[in-house]
Order: sequence, then structure tokens, then C-alpha cells
Amino acid sequence: MIDSSAFQGKKANYYTLGCKLNFSETSTFAKMLSEMGVVTAAKGEQADICLINTCSVTDVADHKCRQAIHRLVRQNPGAFVVVTGCYAQLEPERISNIEGVDLVLGSNEKANLVQFLSEGFVSRDGIATDGKEGSAATYMTQKTKDIKSFAPSCSRGNRTRYFLKVQDGCDYFCTYCTIPYARGFSRNPTIASLVAQAEEAAREGGKEIVLTGVNIGDFGKTTGESFVDLVKALDAVEGISRYRISSLEPDLISDELIDYCARSRAFMPHYHIPLQSGSDTVLKLMHRHYDRQVFAEKIHRIKEVMPDAFIGVDVMVGCRGETPECFEETYAFLSDLDVTQLHVFPYSERPGTSALKIPYVVADADKKVRSQRLLTLSDEKTHAFYEHFMGTEAEVLFEKAPRGKAMHGFTKNYIRVELPAAMAREEYDNQLMKVRLGDFNHDKTALKIETLKK
Repeated sequence: MIDSSAFQGKKANYYTLGCKLNFSETSTFAKMLSEMGVVTAAKGEQADICLINTCSVTDVADHKCRQAIHRLVRQNPGAFVVVTGCYAQLEPERISNIEGVDLVLGSNEKANLVQFLSEGFVSRDGIATDGKEGSAATYMTQKTKDIKSFAPSCSRGNRTRYFLKVQDGCDYFCTYCTIPYARGFSRNPTIASLVAQAEEAAREGGKEIVLTGVNIGDFGKTTGESFVDLVKALDAVEGISRYRISSLEPDLISDELIDYCARSRAFMPHYHIPLQSGSDTVLKLMHRHYDRQVFAEKIHRIKEVMPDAFIGVDVMVGCRGETPECFEETYAFLSDLDVTQLHVFPYSERPGTSALKIPYVVADADKKVRSQRLLTLSDEKTHAFYEHFMGTEAEVLFEKAPRGKAMHGFTKNYIRVELPAAMAREEYDNQLMKVRLGDFNHDKTALKIETLKK
């Protein structure tokens, strides 16, 4: 039994790095602490509790995590500092030795974060130390095979959209990736429990839910169910007008899923699919579970039944083994593919990964050049996609904006729109409204609105 009296009126600062799954989990932690009487610290206000949810997808992410921890410790002297997430799972001892950190929780323990926080916060003087001056952190992590817990999460934090965690972990072990070591093997809750969470979000007034996870298409490993069955069940939840799927591995996108989403009530014509490389040579080195022909077939199938679909693609640049010829294959492949946007990121060496055995190393300068070429290609494709819909009518879900600032929202097929501050109203937040799409805004990140009506 957790005694919440010690938390009444305490202020917390939350900081999240990384993916949508992390943001979903952090907002759930914040909701749980709020129910115990903890309030979120205002900007510039000193907090009693700091929670940092970390990412470890690249060495740059690791560096940002350490920077964030040091900054929050410095800005909140005396605060109880908790670090969780992927970096906490992979480097617990290093984090625990950072002065000011009190608790480091791995992938299993974060499911019981409130319990661990309560025990440590209430009896802070009794926290175990490792004997080093300035360190008072206790940490608890497990090996990958021991990470079995699933922490439910369906929350929106300070956002309009809800994020529903439907799956965690990954069984793929791609050569460049540490995520299976950080989050464990693939696992999931039941469809019934996820439907119940979606129904609760609807009762709270939620209209859009993003399905999050590490390898969502692998849903069902734990329960013997399937991802397409989950999609069908969620589609039947009354009150939720929109669902988006955060990311799907191409080899796990079935024709049945594509066809169902095309005719579904609430699943949007919006896909995000990791490619990583358009070279079959590199895909084999990465131990990906498909080749470029399979990927192209999935894109063509989606566009066949959903011609207006927005398709985002992850691309890794400069991984070991990516010769200039391999990169040119990737560039040509993506140039010819009917996709909307590229999420481009440079390869980062990760200790312990089998990619380090691949002899060909790409220079950092070449990574930058290749990244810029793909980013330029991405802009061209995104702008062409937006231009195709200028002058058409669309339904937009508006999102909360700071007072006096422009308001933004998204169409069903994920076109970002901008409503000038002079036209924005607080009551538009979380409202579905009909608009006519106009020209680009000043920085070409959204389309302006020509007309607006409820």
C-alpha cells in the first residue's frame, strides 16, 4: 500500500527523450503521480521530483540524456531524481554515479515506478549507496531475457492526441540496434485491456489515439492474438474518431491489414514504415527481415487502395558497409518510390552490437553529405504531396496552442495546417473542423487555411 500523503503538494518536472512510446509512458507516470497529489512544476519553478525518461538509439541520444540529467539536477537542487528508459537499462551504473541521481530504474522496474519512487522518496536517507562520494543512487536492471513486465500506458500529457502503448520489446536483433537489449523481447497486453483503455480515453473526451510500441506489427506474441484483430477491435470503440499507427515493419504489414484500414471507420490513411536502406546488400548486413522489392510492394499496395495516404519512411545513413554505390542505390530507390516524407538519421556506433564486425566504415563527413541529399529529397516529396491538396476541403483535428500563437492541426492524411493567431480560439482545441486548404505558410511546414467551419 503506497502512502500518498508524503506527495501531497509536491512538484514534479518531467523530461522525455526519444520516441512516442517514451512520451506515452512519461505522461502515464505523470498521471499516476498526479493522482497521488503531485503537481507539475511550472516553467522555471523548482521541482521536488525530477523524472527523466531516456533514449539510447544513438550515441548522440546517450549524450543528450546525460546533458538532461545534469541540467535537471543543477536546476532543481535537492530534488529526488529518477532516471528510467532505454539508456537507464543499458548504462545503469554510469547513470547512478552522476551526482544528484537518486534512482535508476530498468525496463522491468519502471512498471512499478510509483512504488520504487514512494519507497525512496519517503525514506531517502536510507537509500543504498555504492560507496562513492556524491553518489546516492540505487539502480535495478535485468538482462534482456528477464525483462518480462508490461507497463500499460494510454495518456496524452499536455498534448491533444492520446498515445496507447500496445506492445513493447523486439525479437529482431538488427545488427545496428540496442533496443532489444534495452526493452527486452516482444510482449503485449490483451486486446480486451487495450479496448478498455481506448474506451476510457473516449470518456475523457479524446478523439485521436496513436498506437505506440517498439515493433507494433509483432503484436500477439504474448496472447496469441493478432495486430489486425486489435485494429478491428479498436475501430469499434465509440467516441474515438481517429487512430494512427506510429510505425510498422514492412514484413509485418499484411494485405488484410492494408485493406481493412482502407475501409475502416477510424484508421487514418497514414503510415510510417522503416526502410533503413534501399540497398539489398546493406539490408542483409543489417539483418533486416525483407528486401527492397518487398518494401516497394507494400508501398504500391497501400497507394493502390489509399491513393491519398501519407507515407513516412525511416532511412539510416552511413551505416557500416554502406559504400557509395550502396547509398546511390538507396537514393535512386527512394526517388522512384511514392512516399511522402523521409526521417533521415546518421548511423551511430553502438557498443555490443554485431554491426561493429562489419569492416567498411563511412566517414562522418560523408554521412553529413548523404543525409543532406536525402533531406532535400524528402522536402521535395513532402512539398509535392502538400501541393496536390491545395484548394481541397479536409477535416482537421486542431491541437492546443500557446496563447497568442498560431494554432496547428492535421488532416486525416497527416497534412499539417496552420490557423493564424488572430483566428485561433481555445475552444477549437481537440475539435474536428472542416477547412479549405490554402498555400504554404512562411516556412513551408504547413498549409494555411482559406476557410474554416465547424
